[in-house]
Amino acid sequence: MRIYLAMLNSCRGFSHAARTEAALRQELVLLVLAMCAGGYLAPGPGWYVAMVGVLFVILAIELLNTAIEKLADHVHPGWHPDIGLIKDFGSAAVFCGLGLAALIWGAAIGVRFQLL
Repeated sequence: MRIYLAMLNSCRGFSHAARTEAALRQELVLLVLAMCAGGYLAPGPGWYVAMVGVLFVILAIELLNTAIEKLADHVHPGWHPDIGLIKDFGSAAVFCGLGLAALIWGAAIGVRFQLL
């Protein structure tokens, strides 16, 4: 029962984030496209798992960033320099995840087409 309730909480959070966050919607579209393209571009099964897996990691980072932003807005609705900095940290975390995805996808494509 506990696992079922946890799954419901996760679905509720994911659903709300997908409705309210444009960045998450874009990343979901990217994930669907990548799952299709990855089958062709991946040099092997391990590469495919890494290529798609890193996109799930980006979704997780984006959800955490959204949680930080929502909490910060709730705690301090007005503009505050420290709150802005905290939000920037979350954004930087998403950027790092995207950089990792670019490295993994770039390496996989390089191996697939014998560029590396």
